Amino acid sequence: MSTNTLDIELSAPVNLRDLGGIPVAGGLLREKMAIRTDDLAYVTDQVATQLVADGLDAIIDLRSPLEVTTTGRGPLGSLPVNYHHLPLLNDIASQTPGNPGELTHEAMGGMYLGMIENCAPQLVTALNIIAFTKGTTAFHCAAGRDRTGVLAAVLLLALGASDQDIITDYARTGNNMPAIMERNRPVMGAMWKALGIDVDQFNADGLLQGGMEISMRSTLTALRERHGDPLRPLLNAGLSADTIAALRGKALSQ
Repeated sequence: MSTNTLDIELSAPVNLRDLGGIPVAGGLLREKMAIRTDDLAYVTDQVATQLVADGLDAIIDLRSPLEVTTTGRGPLGSLPVNYHHLPLLNDIASQTPGNPGELTHEAMGGMYLGMIENCAPQLVTALNIIAFTKGTTAFHCAAGRDRTGVLAAVLLLALGASDQDIITDYARTGNNMPAIMERNRPVMGAMWKALGIDVDQFNADGLLQGGMEISMRSTLTALRERHGDPLRPLLNAGLSADTIAALRGKALSQ
């Protein structure tokens, strides 16, 4: 089977996890509130159907417009799930740090900081969707690592999680990176080609070496150094006390 726009094999996600169980203000984040994942656009029909049966009510798609046109929405596009496209990178080529051959954990941390400061309105909208969606919200980019990691981080900050627990959740993706890269290779190859980038020169080995927690730790440290409150960019963009209260109430309800 294939998606609407690119002839690729549908497959199960390799970096999907429920954020349930992470310590937050007042207790533990409950399951089936928020799921972070790699690309949902080309999941199998079976996976799509099961997600909806388990309570999936909304999808937040953080991919760029080019990525969306490359793979579409896949099987979930025909199921009764609310869909929200909130790109954190409008132009993945120009907004990726360095060049495709120079990706490092430190560079990614700087990119995450830029996303939080420059895409605060999208992140505020995403938090409102999670807060006021009746069922489960899933959010994804391509790998479920970078843009997805940024949204997971600000969600957990709003819920009162510690920096260390946010970093620990982010770093869990590290063990999944080889499978992520293999699953996304056909899609990313097509996208780099569309951007005029020689895919043979693409080298993400730097993201497979060392501890990826470096990226998120540096992001959180920089946010506190520059803004005091790491949520300040989102608060300035309209994140309200009511939304934070709704998130925290939903996180602890059963």
